[in-house]
Amino acid sequence: MERFVAAAIQLNSKDNVAENLAVIKELVDAATGDGAKLIVLPEYANYLADENKLKHAETLDGPTMATYRELARTNGIYLNCGSFLEKSNDPKRSYNTSVLISPNGEIIDIYRKIHLFDVSIDHQVNDKESDSIVAGDKSVVARTPLLNIGLTICYDLRFPELFQALTDKGANLIAAPAAFTLFTGKDHWEPLLRARAIENEVFVIAAGQWGAHPENKSCFGSSMIIDPWGTVMAKASEGVGFITAPIDLQLQAKVRAQIPNLQNRRHFS
Repeated sequence: MERFVAAAIQLNSKDNVAENLAVIKELVDAATGDGAKLIVLPEYANYLADENKLKHAETLDGPTMATYRELARTNGIYLNCGSFLEKSNDPKRSYNTSVLISPNGEIIDIYRKIHLFDVSIDHQVNDKESDSIVAGDKSVVARTPLLNIGLTICYDLRFPELFQALTDKGANLIAAPAAFTLFTGKDHWEPLLRARAIENEVFVIAAGQWGAHPENKSCFGSSMIIDPWGTVMAKASEGVGFITAPIDLQLQAKVRAQIPNLQNRRHFS
């Protein structure tokens, strides 16, 4: 398919999985009604709180993923779950995992967040994701009849080499679900997203968490869909909702032909 509609859903997930999933279902149904064939949820879409994180970790065949698979199947869409807490072999830590689901409700591919958010900014941000999360070690491009989708999660955005690796593996579009902090988001979110799109001449769908969350944390929101030229095609306002934009592979081919930086790249010491 050369052209289709994609959506990014913006949430304010908290510490109640059932309530979060109910909001997700409502918004996925609405975005599908607006013609979306690919929908991306934010990071930690089904549960966002520091307390009881391990308690809410599930397996890939657990109830949250079953809900997502049924949602994709009933709507006939490709659904990127953003991320959820997946059980690991470490009794004290889980994975931060992103899954792409087919319109048949089948899991296409699985990505476990590589870069963990261990950041301390005086009086603003103090987080050590590695205390509760096991890092993944594999870049993932999910191949679909629509296009090839590179999977990332939040803090991965600051590491251009991952986006380059995904592009080298054939990604046409890169999903960037996030729970970006309010303090860093106001200065870094859009410049980083646009840079990753421009560098790799890919579409980027950045679905974000927005607003206040348990334990006095705030997320920036500003979900957006960006084309391979770096143009922001759609940007969410404050609050819970969704945005849509057309994904046109002919546009991508034109951009890559006009500025062939992927072919002009040189390796050097």
